[in-house]
Amino acid sequence: MLAGISLKMSKHKAAGDGPGENPGESKSIQSKGGRARREKLSPERLKEISSDAAKARWLPKSSHKGNFKKEFGFDVDCYVLNDRSKTPVISQRGMGRALGLSSGGSELPRFLATRAMTKHLGGELGSKLSQPIKFQWIGGGGEGATPGDIHGYDATLLIDLCRVIVQAEQAGDLGPRSKNVAIQAHVILNASAKAGIQGLVYALAGYNPTAAEVIAAFKMYVQEEAKRYEKEFPPELYDQWYRLYDLPVLTNGRPWYFKHFTERHIYRPLAQSNGKILELTRALKANDGDRKKKLFQFLTEIGTRALRMQLGRVLEMAESSKTRAEYEEKIVQRFGGQPDLKIPPSPEEV
Repeated sequence: MLAGISLKMSKHKAAGDGPGENPGESKSIQSKGGRARREKLSPERLKEISSDAAKARWLPKSSHKGNFKKEFGFDVDCYVLNDRSKTPVISQRGMGRALGLSSGGSELPRFLATRAMTKHLGGELGSKLSQPIKFQWIGGGGEGATPGDIHGYDATLLIDLCRVIVQAEQAGDLGPRSKNVAIQAHVILNASAKAGIQGLVYALAGYNPTAAEVIAAFKMYVQEEAKRYEKEFPPELYDQWYRLYDLPVLTNGRPWYFKHFTERHIYRPLAQSNGKILELTRALKANDGDRKKKLFQFLTEIGTRALRMQLGRVLEMAESSKTRAEYEEKIVQRFGGQPDLKIPPSPEEV
């Protein structure tokens, strides 16, 4: 008896005879709602929606996405398009950050609009940089997520732009404010060339490196090139330490105290922010023969970019301070309590 009733109920539901269970009826109601909404829209709006939908269907798509933050220290997304060329793409902001410009999206256009750059940029590259690629990221957001439209550049344009920057530098057209941008351009060009020939040899020899190997090799090339083109410690910082601590300028070498300023104001905050206190401690406690080697290893792990940013912060604090006390107070406020900011005695005073 119960089995018969259950069977009849199942048949009713399958046929859509139950109240509110008719799929055709539900679909009809939804269709009517959609038609009602469309009837309320103006012809211009309907045309706009139709046009946007058509464009979206033809936009390039990307399902592969990465970020420079973990390996290179700046938060910029990168993508690979699903087109025939598998185009690598970075954002306009990312292009600027790679060259050492600030994180604002307008910094790169402002730099490109300078007299030095417009003189050397050329029409073809300028046109490409003024018309970024529009594509859709379809690889995340969960099931049913709407693809987001993104604007970016073919990453190889960064190499073309670096060549132009080096050309402007060699012609003497770049001002002193663009010195660091020129250094970055040299570093990117040379590191990319080394990584490129390495990848070509790997491919010809049938060796397929892992993603980690590719990233590690490029980081090594960047660090090597940065060492060639960059003085780590700007002389202006030493000038400010002489002024603030009223130290006599030596004809040969630098005061003993600078070693301690460097450790406490530069290395220690860097180590704290990067979780490298143990490595720094080992380097500072090493014998003279190993000290330089261990410090170099510590700085290599920290990264050239992080060191440069720290030097810039400390130099700005020193230049804006009228007294030693004001400078030391800024150091404590920015980087936390220091173990001892008193000037230690030099070996001659002990």
